[in-house]
Amino acid sequence: MTDLATPAPASLSAARALLSATPVLDGHNDLPWALRQAGNGDQALVDIAAPVLFTHTDLPRLAAGGVGAQFWSVYVPAELQGEAAVATTLEQIDLVHRLIARHRTAMELALTAADVERIMAAGRVASLIGAEGGHSIGCSPGVLRALHALGARYMTLTHNRNVPWADSATDEPASGGLTDFGRAVVTEMQRIGMLVDLSHVSPGTMSDALDGATVPVIFSHSSARAVTDHPRNVPDAILERLPGNGGVAMATFVPGFVSAACREWERAAAAEADRRGLDYRDFSSRAQLEDWVRDNPMPRSTIADVAAHVEHIRDVAGIDHVGVGGDFDGTGELPDGLADVSCYPALFAELLDRGWTQAECGKLASGNILRVMRAALDGLS
Repeated sequence: MTDLATPAPASLSAARALLSATPVLDGHNDLPWALRQAGNGDQALVDIAAPVLFTHTDLPRLAAGGVGAQFWSVYVPAELQGEAAVATTLEQIDLVHRLIARHRTAMELALTAADVERIMAAGRVASLIGAEGGHSIGCSPGVLRALHALGARYMTLTHNRNVPWADSATDEPASGGLTDFGRAVVTEMQRIGMLVDLSHVSPGTMSDALDGATVPVIFSHSSARAVTDHPRNVPDAILERLPGNGGVAMATFVPGFVSAACREWERAAAAEADRRGLDYRDFSSRAQLEDWVRDNPMPRSTIADVAAHVEHIRDVAGIDHVGVGGDFDGTGELPDGLADVSCYPALFAELLDRGWTQAECGKLASGNILRVMRAALDGLS
């Protein structure tokens, strides 16, 4: 008897064939920060052409997963501000450029949808850069333009904390959404050809950005709040606006975002952190909860949990407005069956088993985000 949690061999074979023809363009991967945190000297010299034991990501697993294009996050902690945030972001961009140069036969920098399609057709990984959090620009439009000149093609407006001009989903409201400066940032991003990424931001910020957007926006790694009530997820009222904007919500795999049981566990962990005088939003503080986590392990999430979010986004926003952004190497736990970037065929097999067509899966894999990129980036660089 086939395990219901395991895709049938025929479905898995069909999913692999699908992704061979229409590779995944994943919206968010934190490998650059994982390499930095590993502290192995020059992080850009890590050989990702061979298996890397301490990450979710390397070139062999990207190939096995049918991932043909990847937004590499140049995340820096939201606790960094001003010059420190800008400098560290520049270091992360430098790391990505040097990583690509080290593996130039397998990777190439992409700046437009046309680049992505050309690079994928050549059998290389189209490598895009996304800045995660508006703190990365230090409230400077000039720095924003400099990041774009260095290859960044999206910026997430906030991370886990507010910036002076935009509210985060996981902080106390301060601006009620975007300030006038925040609206100007959105306008400038769309003028120069940088995707406005609304993951991590509050519903007010989402709404304000959509009000001012003239080209499609993205959610690079967020799931559906109606399915799992986490502030990092997208409310239906916002999903309903995506068809009018043309944007795409890229479902993520973080257990606390996709499983109600994991979300409840996370609430308890945050309460324990608060009891200990720690800020759960600060990833470095979570290491100090190891004893509590050992005694209170997180429940397991599944591929079916992720598929439920993908289907909900499709049902509310429409098949043309859903994508995937796994957040590999940005989370310590992942759903069963989605342990690393090689596992994308299992998710697509699950969707095929649920009745998704090959054409619908192709839109999810990369068709929708490429359409958004053509509208927002191509011809502007």
